[in-house]
Amino acid sequence: MRGVATGSAGRDGTATDRSSTAEIAGHDGTAADRSAPARQEGTAADRSSSARLEGTAADRSSSARPEGTAADRSSTPAPRGETEPATWADLAKATTSRPSPERFASYYAALAERGVAGVVSIHLSGELSGTVEAARAAAREAPIPVTVVDSRSIGMGLGFPVLAAAHAAEAGGTPEQVAEAAVRCAARTRTFFYVDTLDHLRRGGRIGTAASLVGTALMIKPLLHLTDGHIALLEKVRTASRALARLEDLAVREAGDDPVEIAVQHLAAPDRAEVLADNLAKRIPGAAGVRVVEVGAVIGVHVGPGTLGITLSPSP
Repeated sequence: MRGVATGSAGRDGTATDRSSTAEIAGHDGTAADRSAPARQEGTAADRSSSARLEGTAADRSSSARPEGTAADRSSTPAPRGETEPATWADLAKATTSRPSPERFASYYAALAERGVAGVVSIHLSGELSGTVEAARAAAREAPIPVTVVDSRSIGMGLGFPVLAAAHAAEAGGTPEQVAEAAVRCAARTRTFFYVDTLDHLRRGGRIGTAASLVGTALMIKPLLHLTDGHIALLEKVRTASRALARLEDLAVREAGDDPVEIAVQHLAAPDRAEVLADNLAKRIPGAAGVRVVEVGAVIGVHVGPGTLGITLSPSP
């Protein structure tokens, strides 16, 4: 039986493995492998070609952007110490929308026509988006068996489970085994992140108004984490520099001495991200690989520029 893992493995668009029986298709989250000895730049999951699920996230090249976002890319200033992009979305005006069940249904039907016997469809947290429910609605009417997995996370908290599913499919696993690999990886993956302001999360309804007031007084900077599919306040730290140092310490403590995959994610903060990645590679004894990726359009709308996040996933 040919198993297909569909999920959010590409930063924007769909990353597909054409070299085996596993495919990854999705719209949000990961980047190319950056192993500690020789890290390489990239924007798609470590696979050889790509396709795309329409209506999810826009290609990050200057020639394409998501429908409904603001055309003006000049009004959002770059974070201190960073270079302002030549084209930059006005995130205060941008909105996001889940893919419709019909889009998923069309995609599942196309896979069935290609001879695929089963699909494992892996998506961002159902507590933060209706995407997983749209996938489930389409799965009920699909011409082939479709298993929908809620990763309970975002970004590389979703990307690592998708990659785990792809590896299980490559090894000849059944759809049930592929889905279980994703669920098991998601349960062991942790994400911490820092935002310059909680305004974007508050506007999008991803964090409560009371929590968003934390950062409005006394230059307090919030550290957040994903817990049970929700974004929650973890700690309050004075000043950005202290917050970033604390973010690094939290990751080092969480990683311990066991082998672990690390992803550093950012929005418009590449210099800070590179420094953070280098520090983590030095401080975490079991660092099996470090990825650095700029988050996709969907996540970017809700976190804003200057965001830095760290996702840790036990190495297979």
